[in-house]
Amino acid sequence: MDRAPGPSVRLKLTLSYAGFLMVAGALLLAAMGAFLLRQGWLETNAQGAWVATPGTDFVRGFAPLAAAVMIFLLIFGLLGGWILAGRMLAPLDRVTRATRTVANGSISHRIRLPGRQDEFRELADAFDMMLTRLEAHVAEQRRFAANASHELRTPLSISKSLLDVARADPDRATDPLIDRLHSVNTRAIDLTEALLLLSRADRRSFTREHVDLSLMAEEAAEALLPLAEQHDVTLEADGDIAPTIGSPALLLQLTTNLAHNAIVHNLPEHGSVWMTTGVRPGTVVLTVENTGEPLAPEVVPTLTEPFQRGTERVRTDHAGVGLGLAIVKSITHAHDGTLTIAPRSAGGLRITVELPRASPHRDGRVPHRP
Repeated sequence: MDRAPGPSVRLKLTLSYAGFLMVAGALLLAAMGAFLLRQGWLETNAQGAWVATPGTDFVRGFAPLAAAVMIFLLIFGLLGGWILAGRMLAPLDRVTRATRTVANGSISHRIRLPGRQDEFRELADAFDMMLTRLEAHVAEQRRFAANASHELRTPLSISKSLLDVARADPDRATDPLIDRLHSVNTRAIDLTEALLLLSRADRRSFTREHVDLSLMAEEAAEALLPLAEQHDVTLEADGDIAPTIGSPALLLQLTTNLAHNAIVHNLPEHGSVWMTTGVRPGTVVLTVENTGEPLAPEVVPTLTEPFQRGTERVRTDHAGVGLGLAIVKSITHAHDGTLTIAPRSAGGLRITVELPRASPHRDGRVPHRP
């Protein structure tokens, strides 16, 4: 929900502390003044103002002393209130940072707020308990999807083999039904393999190695060049060495999915795809851009959801299984990276994957292709 910016809670508490201290000081000085007046050290003039009686040097200095005390209380209240408010709100700030981390997809994160029990720690413990239950539920769903996909591989492979034998039989006339069944079976196999890959990335069950994203982009472009030519798309891959740490197989799948998506969802003719890599402070970046039809802003955030496709982007000759960008998102998060998708003003998409940057090998070599 968008809200208008306002003063922070820390500032509000600081002003409250300072205001309370000022009121307490004013009441104390007023009580002292009333006491001095009652003892005859002060008297009021015709206008009702307090004046010192003759010969009372102490009382003559009361007014400037009271003003100095009030100024000191104001400064002390602001500084002390700011420090105290910061210390009191530190646990809440930790809870807020943890919430943002979880919102980015890291449900394995826990706050684990130290110290004795109080309201903030009760909130942190309840949040950790909720995340534990949520992670267990998500893990159960992923195991079910992985197990179901794994069990489907065998019957689908058998069906494919039988259909291949039937299609290759020279004594059997060409049957459109067999071709149709073969197409449906192939699509089911692709979907099963995609679900298994998605489950593997979500579980982060992979070995991390040094990987150069620029080599991944080159390999993906080389493998998909025939598909690009078939769709009349110019495919270019260029950029700087981009070292990171991760799974070579999964990162190659990520770049391949991005390039494949950019090719098949492009202009009907004379389309273009650009794959570039670069280095930023602490991160490496892979950017894939393509030409295509303009996309509505509300459609773009849904493209990474499983089995979701923009209606304007579906090509009848190659609709895919609806998991390409979902797999990209999952692999990116599994490598502690960020995925950004934005529509291009001229049509098409600009997709950016930013991953943590890895240091080169001790001998200065860059990561090689697996």
